[in-house]
Amino acid sequence: MMTNHLARFRALLGDSFVLTDQESLRHYGHDETEDLSYPPDVVLRPGSTEEVSAVLRYCSEHRVPVTPLGARTGLSGGALSIYGGVGLSMERFNRIIEVDELNGQVTTEPAVITQVLQETCAEKGWYYAPDPASRGSCWIGGNIAENSGGPHAVKYGVTKDFVLNLEVVLPTGEIIWTGANTLKNSTGYNLTQLMVGSEGTLGVITKAVLKLIPLPRHQVLMLVPFRSAEKACEAVSAIFRAGITPSALEFMERDAIELAMQWAEGAAMPLEDDVAAHLLIEVDGNHPDALMADCEVIAEVVARYESGEILLAEDQAQKDQLWKLRRKVGEAVKAHSTYKEEDTVVPRYLLPELLRGVKSIGAHYGFHSVCYGHAGDGNLHVNILRGDLDEETWNHRLPVAIRELFRLVVSLGGTLSGEHGIGLVQKDYMDIAFNSFQLNLMREIKRVFDPFGILNPGKIFPDMKPASELTGHEK
Repeated sequence: MMTNHLARFRALLGDSFVLTDQESLRHYGHDETEDLSYPPDVVLRPGSTEEVSAVLRYCSEHRVPVTPLGARTGLSGGALSIYGGVGLSMERFNRIIEVDELNGQVTTEPAVITQVLQETCAEKGWYYAPDPASRGSCWIGGNIAENSGGPHAVKYGVTKDFVLNLEVVLPTGEIIWTGANTLKNSTGYNLTQLMVGSEGTLGVITKAVLKLIPLPRHQVLMLVPFRSAEKACEAVSAIFRAGITPSALEFMERDAIELAMQWAEGAAMPLEDDVAAHLLIEVDGNHPDALMADCEVIAEVVARYESGEILLAEDQAQKDQLWKLRRKVGEAVKAHSTYKEEDTVVPRYLLPELLRGVKSIGAHYGFHSVCYGHAGDGNLHVNILRGDLDEETWNHRLPVAIRELFRLVVSLGGTLSGEHGIGLVQKDYMDIAFNSFQLNLMREIKRVFDPFGILNPGKIFPDMKPASELTGHEK
């Protein structure tokens, strides 16, 4: 029983950092994935790398499952303690250690809020670009674990493109640095990139060294309405083919906009009766005249795809309002209805075909979807609303529909997740993207790092259980 281990945990961390009350366990037992809740048996709140090491070493020796916990803003169930055990909260690791202005790097602990890191670096003239919709609450450590993206990934890349080096505690307690604080590194296997996107299954990140780029001084934001959602998607690739790389290119169909306006108090945008979707397009740089020239090219391109009157944000307040609406769409959908979100991604030229397929599958299986996402990356968030679907349809028929959706995505050259990860809720579909040899190769990598299967068990792979369950060990 877990009570057999509590004395050791208290000796390692102190009484106040070992939580067993039911309110705390419930609090740490959920993330933002649907309405799922899996409370751990105990929550531990270490305050140093050495304490993390001691906890993991002990749990490895005693085959106790450990689920790393960040801000719990994830959408794939990656922070759910589905086998109970230890919920390892990293909340005390909340310092920005150094902004290296000479080299354009920042060293940070994992519990720093992404927006706080961005603003701290911006004050010194540097830019950390990855910016998930939850940037005001998500943590850098979770971003690294999930390889998060965001609107500005289309020009600047996702989290993996900014991670230089990581301090990581392995499941058996060893402390390693994965790389070097250099822009180039061709020395041995790339352990840094192996950790990025591994969803807390290979190690616990305790420090990260991130690349920064010079902060762009100007942004121009355009809101472009379309009478057809498919035409809006067709315009995306055409903008790039015209020689423009926007700093953000977001797609929102009408339902997404209407829900966001209901949810985001005080935020609104023009929405004519015949508008089916919008593209939110940003260009950035240091020379306003060049940016306006880019906007003129974009306007010429979108006019060929049945666009309406373009809104050019007049000031920072209007830019903030438009971005607020876009970033609130996910929360608005969740507040409106029980839902499932699929994080699909395809080559961007095939985005119209993906959207058509989503709507066709929805019509066949009887579900309504709200779609939005990072169109410039071909990344479409498909939110399936429960509405009045009965239990049988929601629990049994819908997974068949989702499997059909993922088969379509893979047939278009895409994959199951662009930035949310696989976690718990998508793991049963991994066989669509990978054959048995590929999956076994990944499982073997997991076993090298985590021979007893204690770290974030039950994620990514549909049939990989922790050693504690395989051996009948009692937590």
